[in-house]
Amino acid sequence: MPEMIDKILPAATILFLVMDPLGNIPLFLSLLKDVEAKRRRPIILREVLFALVILLFFLFFGQKLLDFLNLQQESVSIAGGIVLFIIAIRMIFPTPAGVMGSQLQGEPFIVPLAIPLIAGPSALATLILMVRSDPSRTLEWLAALLIAWGVTAIILLSAPFLYRILRQRGLAAIERLMGMLLVMISVQMLLNGLKNLP
Repeated sequence: MPEMIDKILPAATILFLVMDPLGNIPLFLSLLKDVEAKRRRPIILREVLFALVILLFFLFFGQKLLDFLNLQQESVSIAGGIVLFIIAIRMIFPTPAGVMGSQLQGEPFIVPLAIPLIAGPSALATLILMVRSDPSRTLEWLAALLIAWGVTAIILLSAPFLYRILRQRGLAAIERLMGMLLVMISVQMLLNGLKNLP
């Protein structure tokens, strides 16, 4: 059991960092500011559930999708690293439009809360790479995904409370720290992809 935990926790940590729930709190609150207060939590719950469905789809069928599109693991690793690097840089050096740029008006539905803020390209690429690196550990990857998603869901559902405690500056500091970690992860993804090129 301890060995399995040692294998699952690093994967769960990477997925948690990629989903970036603390960095997403200001974005979620900003996107929901025009929604009735009593509607905000149900919307967040709906969106995190949509995100889970999308993440599970890519965990179990992402490899088949890659095979259908005739994409190699190295392509996914390099592309995921580039996207993750861009997101990380935007987290460290934020713009007024936020990490994901300007958004549509009205109540969010799937976009942009579920996709790409939770189930973003880097999270999907990370899942595909995990499964492709060792398909026999799919149950471990599933456990890691559920842990990361569960913590992410709890944090996002607690967004108004956490915002009152940490305020804008506290959340910004945490987001920049996570951005630094994601830069390192993205560079490693790029290096892995380049190293395995034929």
